[in-house]
Amino acid sequence: MGRHSTQIPDWNVVVSIHGDNYVHAKRIMAQFGEVSGTGYYNVLVMRVSDIGAFLHRLERLVETAPDFLQIVARVLPAQITFDFEDVDDFERRAREAALAWAPQLLDKTFYVRLHRRGYKGRLLSPVEERFLDEALLRDLDARGHPGRIRFADSDAVIDVETVGSRAGMALWRREDLHRYPFLRIN
Repeated sequence: MGRHSTQIPDWNVVVSIHGDNYVHAKRIMAQFGEVSGTGYYNVLVMRVSDIGAFLHRLERLVETAPDFLQIVARVLPAQITFDFEDVDDFERRAREAALAWAPQLLDKTFYVRLHRRGYKGRLLSPVEERFLDEALLRDLDARGHPGRIRFADSDAVIDVETVGSRAGMALWRREDLHRYPFLRIN
């Protein structure tokens, strides 16, 4: 039973919503791209054509309408997306994606954060975060440029979002997290 029972559309952005703001948030986010419900409470997914342009436009919205952050809890664009069949498939694909960012993590502090929707009891966030952290640490050590796990003010965070049997991943640098207050990785 790998696939979630509800068909989730192709997406590259996950949006989490505060309280009773679902309809309002969906209307706001529709100006940026194709928005769909997910069947998960207060979670929308989106497809945007250009992540950089999307981040820039959303940054401008936050500057002009600061109440946006009271409506939308988190907006997480994914630089890499993939579908997976089961936990083993997820781990294989997520590890491959994370290791592609290893050259950007040489001698850096970082950590992996997973926000899971679906696969309850099968895909465990702390287990998968540790799995990816350890894979990256081994790779960086083998390159002769060890990284370190640090949660406070790290150089980078790898965000992993799952919605059903689809995952999205992004590498965010410290400056990105300060610049884009809607990321809210933790």
